[in-house]
Amino acid sequence: MPAPSHSTLDLAGWSSALASTLSFSIAAPIGTVLINLGLDPTTILVLRFWLATALLFGTLGLTAPGRLRLPRSGLLAVLAAGPAIGLGVLLYFWGLTRLHTSIAAMLIALEPLVTLLLLALRGERFTYRNTLRVALGLLGVYLLVGLQGSVDGLGVLMLLGTVLLSSFHTVALQWFLTEHDGRAVMAYVVLSMALTSSVFWLFLRPAWQPLSWQAWLGVGVLAFVCTYIARLTLFAGVKRLGGGQVALLAPVETFLTIIWSVLFLGDRLTLAQAAGGVLILLSAVLAVRRLGRAKVPQPDETAEVIASP
Repeated sequence: MPAPSHSTLDLAGWSSALASTLSFSIAAPIGTVLINLGLDPTTILVLRFWLATALLFGTLGLTAPGRLRLPRSGLLAVLAAGPAIGLGVLLYFWGLTRLHTSIAAMLIALEPLVTLLLLALRGERFTYRNTLRVALGLLGVYLLVGLQGSVDGLGVLMLLGTVLLSSFHTVALQWFLTEHDGRAVMAYVVLSMALTSSVFWLFLRPAWQPLSWQAWLGVGVLAFVCTYIARLTLFAGVKRLGGGQVALLAPVETFLTIIWSVLFLGDRLTLAQAAGGVLILLSAVLAVRRLGRAKVPQPDETAEVIASP
């Protein structure tokens, strides 16, 4: 379906979309702060996603209890897309232990580009302009990682894994879950993310330590602002504006994350890394514009057009 048509600026829709973008953008900096406080990344995500799951299902149960159930086809699609993004976010937070937050954010900006590549596997025409987009993104990664390989290689691989899994999650949702209610899909996806992170927590068995009030505050912000509020406002923005319009804000989220990382975490980029980040953001903007015209369902009630950590 095409995005809804609006003759005038939809202030409510764009306000919701911008609120979602802002909420998502603070997730990585807060995660870095919690990791610096000594918390295990998997423990952070287990607490974050279970708290967010309770909030999402509680809200849906109070406001629209009839939409709590998904048909079997929807649940099967969630079982494919949910664990993928759950593992992707795990890799992202593990990557934050090895990379500066700003570099991680710029690598994540490759997601629209990888999504285009995945769509090409399903028959979407891959044009010479897409080749240019890929070339810009790869050159940006080369400059960002460092001409002498100064950035942690394992951390980069973790973030690239996040990009691939997040792109798969986005494509799976758009192809197989567009006919279902976005709020229910959103709640079940976050539930599957909670279950995925819990499985890894049980497997890794990180040492438990009592959380300080600062740690609980950080986890609470991740759950309430970066997951619950972010995804509800995303749903509202997509419903009013359409997925293609809201997806245009994905590079803005990356830019905001970089700003917070420089201002509050003391991240510093070399000139080459800054140039690489600009090229990646440029390729992301071009890829998002192309995704708006791709043969992908863009319903006005899909709450997961953008898959952010």
